[in-house]
Amino acid sequence: MATHGFFGGNFGKPVDFSVGMLGNPWIFGGNFGKPVDFRWECWEFRGSLPFFPPAASLSGDTGVIHVVEQEQDLQWALAEGPHPPYMVLLDGSLFSREVLMQLKGSSRISGLAVAAASPAPSQGFSPGLKCPNDGFGVYSDTYGPQFAHCNGSQWNPSGSGLSYEDFPFPIFLLQDANETELIKDCYRAHNVPGPGAAAPPFPLCALQLQSHMHAAASTVTCMRRSSLQSAFSINPEIVCDPLLDFNVWSSLQPINASGRLQPEQRVVLAATRVDSHSFPFPVSHSQFPTPTPVIPFPSQETFDYIGSSRLVFDMEQEKFPLRLENVGAFLELGQVSLMNNSVLWMHTDPVSRRNQSVDAQVKQLLSALRNSGSSSGVSLQEPDVSQPLPPSSFQRFLRARSIPGAVLSDHRAEFRNRYFQSIYDTAESIGLRYPEGMSPEEQLEHVTDTAQALARVATLVARALFLLAGGQNGTESIRANEKTVARLLFGFLLNSNNSWFQSLIKPDQKGILGPFPQHYVAVSSPTNTTQLLQAVLGNLTGISANLSREQCQNPGKTPGTMPELYEYWWVQGPLDGNSSSRIPGCVRSGVRLSPALSPAFELRRWDSREFSTWTESRWKDIRARIFLVASRELEVTRGGPWVIPIPQFPNLLNSRCPQYPKPPNSPIPNLLNIPNFQIPNLLNSRYPQYLKF
Repeated sequence: MATHGFFGGNFGKPVDFSVGMLGNPWIFGGNFGKPVDFRWECWEFRGSLPFFPPAASLSGDTGVIHVVEQEQDLQWALAEGPHPPYMVLLDGSLFSREVLMQLKGSSRISGLAVAAASPAPSQGFSPGLKCPNDGFGVYSDTYGPQFAHCNGSQWNPSGSGLSYEDFPFPIFLLQDANETELIKDCYRAHNVPGPGAAAPPFPLCALQLQSHMHAAASTVTCMRRSSLQSAFSINPEIVCDPLLDFNVWSSLQPINASGRLQPEQRVVLAATRVDSHSFPFPVSHSQFPTPTPVIPFPSQETFDYIGSSRLVFDMEQEKFPLRLENVGAFLELGQVSLMNNSVLWMHTDPVSRRNQSVDAQVKQLLSALRNSGSSSGVSLQEPDVSQPLPPSSFQRFLRARSIPGAVLSDHRAEFRNRYFQSIYDTAESIGLRYPEGMSPEEQLEHVTDTAQALARVATLVARALFLLAGGQNGTESIRANEKTVARLLFGFLLNSNNSWFQSLIKPDQKGILGPFPQHYVAVSSPTNTTQLLQAVLGNLTGISANLSREQCQNPGKTPGTMPELYEYWWVQGPLDGNSSSRIPGCVRSGVRLSPALSPAFELRRWDSREFSTWTESRWKDIRARIFLVASRELEVTRGGPWVIPIPQFPNLLNSRCPQYPKPPNSPIPNLLNIPNFQIPNLLNSRYPQYLKF
């Protein structure tokens, strides 16, 4: 796969202004009087296929700013403007494949800053592929070749594939309207073409984007270089790292984490894609003993099913308590937040259903779903029997074994989500809205329409699992708690730093809470979302254990704790009344973690076509600044450069990057009244000197 190649960032402090010089052949800039603090940045990914990486220079990419608010404005930067290279500030409504391919094909473009569209584009925007995870699912030339490469089923028709393009320049996103206006003010004051498309006079306003990534060519190349460095250098220069996190899994009946289920035991799998908010659950055959429900949450599924492929690999290698033969059935919850008239679609695999035994078990699963849906307020329908499975974790299990299963989704064919894998795929896009004037804690407890709809889906799934696990009567009493669903939505999509999440975590985990949850894929793990999911699932499925802090943190020393069956967490607990102190306690649950590192890296098969090979580039510095540039003649004699560092923001193409509150409004300097001052002759001075006005 090709690189994402997009970079961005977010500053948490007001912008700091300073004056200086940069020893660039024609542009004056300078070192900042005070370093600018940024909170986050997106970075570069690499796959197994070779390609040419984005040419982000080590010292930064610089160009004259040109604002593009209409498509015809592109011509000045692409052909007419006399002062290339240009840094384009693009209106978010124009951010499309057509426009970016024009910019990519021009040597006159040195970088791109995108002003996020607000509200989100009504026509939708998805930088992902039309056929997500193509080549890593179950359909291939040997299994359902008529369905391979999404033949006849374009799941994401609005996908532009921009996330998988290589661009020879950095791309930054500006989410703060004040920062966007700052750049536009500088452009209007200095760079607007004159009458008859006359060239604007100097000084001109310029922008520098610095986002150099160390990885080279492909995963094969960068991993080989890193491996050689690690083997022969005391201080190795690692240039890239494999994507790494943990799958979260649990069982409703305790399972020995270091043991193995017996071959005759069956489980119903109910799993969820952590990075895309879907669920799979364990299901079993009725003719076998009552199954143990197991709930795995595969991580990093966006990147060619890293989590589920590792889960299957570990089952095959007997490095997991379950074997594939223990999996009786598989129920996965895909995209379900945009239901039309409370309708869910039950997707199954037409290839495996050609086997009569598998087909009979699939029908049993669908029957349990229909029976559960009639009383839960959700209508269930089947697409055409010849339609393949949508992108799902279930596909990785089917690659290894014919397992009866189904994937529930809100779409019959193409996704209803028009913002798939984009920065606009937010809580607002699924209708999560709150009455004005509510405090964060009031929003935490407020049951929205979205929460009510998803609670009905949760009720359906819970009742179906009860039936599949051997239950008979009494499903009417099974009902998902709407307030719990509301809390989960608020905590995982809007603000993880809330009173409920605070009470569930360990005292040393305060750093994982923030104003916006972080769902990005990382190389350091477990990620914040994974840790929060583990804490929440432990709270909802575990019990309070009457143990002291020392006993809870060292359960193996206390008789009767059975640490081989349970995990123990010493959590902060809720606040003690109106005081700032808390009531801590010990939680016992069956929630555990398993590695979500692609088997390709354990096998050292960096060019694998069987397993994901995504890596993340290392970097040293990511920043941006605007300043004025003098003419070539004034470069030697006089100049008046302002250096204005501006915040960097998360990449528009990569929805995994977190969003943060907008920084305070920064004062906009009067760029029209910049005092002149004398500068030293650069031809006779090795280092720039800073002079007073």
